Amino acid sequence: MQEFTIDVQQQIAASETPGAEFQALPWARQRVVFFQLPESIQRDVLDDMDRQQVRRFVRRLDPDDATDAIGLLDGDTQEAVLGQLDTDRRERIEFLLKFSPDSAAGMMDLGYVTVDKEQGFEEVARLVRRHEARTGRFPTVLVTDGDEVVGELPGHTLALAGHGSAVITEYLRPAPTVRYEQSDSEVIEVFRANPQSKIVVLDEDDSILGVIYADDLLQAIEEAAGQTLYEFTGVDEQEGVLDGALEKVRRRYKWLIINLGTAFLAAAAVGLFEDTIAALTLLAIYMPVVAGMGGNAGTQSMAVTVRGIALEQISLRTGRRAIGNEVLAGGANGVITGSIVAVIATLFNQSPLLGLVIGIAMVLNLVIAGFFGALVPLVLDRLGYDPATSATIFITTATDVLGFFIFLGLAQIVLL
Repeated sequence: MQEFTIDVQQQIAASETPGAEFQALPWARQRVVFFQLPESIQRDVLDDMDRQQVRRFVRRLDPDDATDAIGLLDGDTQEAVLGQLDTDRRERIEFLLKFSPDSAAGMMDLGYVTVDKEQGFEEVARLVRRHEARTGRFPTVLVTDGDEVVGELPGHTLALAGHGSAVITEYLRPAPTVRYEQSDSEVIEVFRANPQSKIVVLDEDDSILGVIYADDLLQAIEEAAGQTLYEFTGVDEQEGVLDGALEKVRRRYKWLIINLGTAFLAAAAVGLFEDTIAALTLLAIYMPVVAGMGGNAGTQSMAVTVRGIALEQISLRTGRRAIGNEVLAGGANGVITGSIVAVIATLFNQSPLLGLVIGIAMVLNLVIAGFFGALVPLVLDRLGYDPATSATIFITTATDVLGFFIFLGLAQIVLL
């Protein structure tokens, strides 16, 4: 089934008429396929469908999924599609569209009912039946004490508990809460601290706005993980694997131009030792080794530091020890890897001095990598920039430029 879905996604992405390709799917497959497509392809699908087709598709979705789909439409089409929906569904979707999709309110669902803690099971059952008749879905039952949420009443208790004199508060389980404006990353942290199936979203006055389900949180966690990977590589988070070549070019060229500028800095460092390389062409073989090891070591230090920043374990003010540890670790790893390269260079090139030069260069470059790999993210975080997005370019520039300068400078001093 998964391979079938992947094949369909690729066919839609490659089609000149993605809407028609999508409409040819049975309804049972449309929802699954649509919400697994990249956002840019989702827009293409909806743009290729007429308003009646969009309305039929949206009308069958849950309000929160329908909100995500309608949010991709232009303003006029949004109004036209909403105007053709029944009043209850339109009002629920218009309510959800008010909130940012990256906030707690943007993730929430409206499938809940509220009951006072003093009410009995008969009243709960009546509210549940009413909600099911209106929406076709079993709701989350939230129990309140005035305006305060005191817990969730699991659905199975309606069948297990005696409706006579049973008190619903005896069957409650905790219901963690978040404010509507909190970011999706903050909601994820609440979920990790309180691994319940649902999180309640509150308004400014602590009234209930909606409920976030575990599957919505899992999707947010997956998106956050993908976003982190994109940030480390300088790729736009909106880019998807199914985007066309021109779209990929548009999203990537600016970052590559910036990297091109830093590459010229490394080239300039190499150019200072043009005569040395001309006299000892063998050095060119080992230059990528020095640069590559420094870049990898710097990325490792950066990853650990960025994680510490995200978990609020470290800042520039408290980072001296962490920077020192990364420098020491870089030096130790440099001794290990540098010794290996030095032995290889000595044996293959019959030159102990070359082995010595490249070994020392490796140690110093990994020390540099550890220093900048820890320092740069802390400085960028202090300046208000996202270190995951922008640190890599500065770290690799430092390890390339200084690594080449040290390696070729030592070679010029020792070997010539």
